[in-house]
Amino acid sequence: MEDKEFINPIDPDKITETPSILEYAHHVGSAIIKPEDKGKIKVRSLSAMYEQTDQQLLQIREQITLLAKQVQAIELRKSMSEKIYEAKLSFQPIIGNTYHLYRKEDGQYQVSMLSDAEWGRSKPKWEYLSAIKLLGDHTWEISNADVQI
Repeated sequence: MEDKEFINPIDPDKITETPSILEYAHHVGSAIIKPEDKGKIKVRSLSAMYEQTDQQLLQIREQITLLAKQVQAIELRKSMSEKIYEAKLSFQPIIGNTYHLYRKEDGQYQVSMLSDAEWGRSKPKWEYLSAIKLLGDHTWEISNADVQI
């Protein structure tokens, strides 16, 4: 037998030495490769990104609102406490105890250990404003939020 030169019937322009880098399947048994619509991928990614960041921003806004309310409450407690310390106080208040705030006839404020009901017949003609509690930070918590002193 004589050696015949082998002639490949496949056109050399239609084959590759590196089929793994082709953008399409290179033979019948190859995995199906479908091109992705890059516009859809971007839209889905952007949509997910907006949803996540909007949710995080909403949480931060809620936290800011809560902090602002806490700041207002502390500022109010501070200003009310300043006014209570300017009131007549003839005893040493104890932290955690509840006392009572009155407005006297002359407009001055008075802190008392007695509530409005505990005075009996000797009750002075003071206007009862609210129960007040001395907190650990030496500010006063006012039970009646409507009281303006």
